[in-house]
Amino acid sequence: MADTNSVPLYRTIWRWHFYAGLFVIPFVLMLSLTGAAYLFKPQLDRWQERDWRGLPAVERIDPDAQVAAALAAFPGARFHFYRIPEARGDAAVVHLGLAGGTMRDVAVSPRGQVIGSADPDARISAWLARIHGSLLIGRTGGRLVELAASWAIVMILTGLYLWWPRGRGVAGVLWPRLSLGGRAALRDLHAVTGFWVSGLALVLLATALPWTDVWAGGFHAVRAEMGWVSGVQDWKGGAADPHAAHDHRAMAITMPAPAPSRVPLDTIVLRARSEALPPPVIVQPPGAPNMFGPPNGNVWTLTTQTQNRPLVRSIRYDPETGIEVSRSGFADKHVIDRIVGIGIAWHEGALFGIVSQLIGVATALGLFTLALSGFLLWRRRKPADGLGAPPLPRDPARLKGVAAIVLLLAALLPLLAASLILLWVVDRLIVPRLPRLARWLGVRALA
Repeated sequence: MADTNSVPLYRTIWRWHFYAGLFVIPFVLMLSLTGAAYLFKPQLDRWQERDWRGLPAVERIDPDAQVAAALAAFPGARFHFYRIPEARGDAAVVHLGLAGGTMRDVAVSPRGQVIGSADPDARISAWLARIHGSLLIGRTGGRLVELAASWAIVMILTGLYLWWPRGRGVAGVLWPRLSLGGRAALRDLHAVTGFWVSGLALVLLATALPWTDVWAGGFHAVRAEMGWVSGVQDWKGGAADPHAAHDHRAMAITMPAPAPSRVPLDTIVLRARSEALPPPVIVQPPGAPNMFGPPNGNVWTLTTQTQNRPLVRSIRYDPETGIEVSRSGFADKHVIDRIVGIGIAWHEGALFGIVSQLIGVATALGLFTLALSGFLLWRRRKPADGLGAPPLPRDPARLKGVAAIVLLLAALLPLLAASLILLWVVDRLIVPRLPRLARWLGVRALA
């Protein structure tokens, strides 16, 4: 086999892998931890609501009285939805919109006592979601995460090229030779982990894109232009609609108070028993903000907040007669929306229950190992007077294949394209004119 260090293609891909890895390492470490924890959102939410479960249920009041008790505890609040108790002794959760756009989940016992309340945005799962999606710094953080995800795709694809056996045996390719010790064992651990986790990681990164800003904005426009729309988009990425993707604060500010109804809430809750919807199951009153799209209109809506999107369906009832008006489900969505929905359910660990959660944890653990081993490899080979980047190849004319791949990735990932242009300008036009910086980065300075 030829010396790979003398092959321009290999050295170019190695250099891209190096820069991609160095940039994404801190993001991968943080996103792996927060993502693995968020996979267990249902369990986290149940744990936070542990005091709202297993209550005495011998004496019970109806759901309408429970809503009245919650509204009495928060004067001026508006009723958004009623979450049906999963078990007989569980409290009902009444979701209210307060003045100024804040929200409250109010727990009302079977006897009608308000036993607690919580800001849904202050839940552990909501906090994890904000770190994972925006680093707690809003839109700027979201774009940084999107940029890191784009470069993580580059890191994985270039890593697979570097891993390719090229005539070697399976040792160090399919399993690490840890007995070698030192840098060789660490290199094997890095390469083999990258191979085994690459497929799952690419799926994880691809299914995250609909939740981003720039990529999802472009997808949203293409989707509308191509007519791939059936109903309202129910994920937040690229959505201009303030009601999309469960934007509680926007809904609380813009929505009118729920309209009166002759049919009591209790009647709709009784209907829910025959629908066998996956929990958590909610009932939204006429005129209330819809958790899965636009305002309900003048109907009662029975639906579910399950993260397993293929199981989501909604039934609407006339507020005057209680007769079913319509129903919709996952199968009624456009095929593109169904693909995105399945992907998001997989990303959140909800598609196959605990199995998906465990696969998600294994993927996060693999990515964490990949990032940590990559960092240690860099520290071991980094010279004292330089970054340790692989040197540029001497024959860029032979790199048309690399250019084609880069252009394809850039077309699919807008933030990657922008960063590549910036890097090219810096790497080719600026750094060579700064001799000390050029030496530190491994770039040939101009004479």
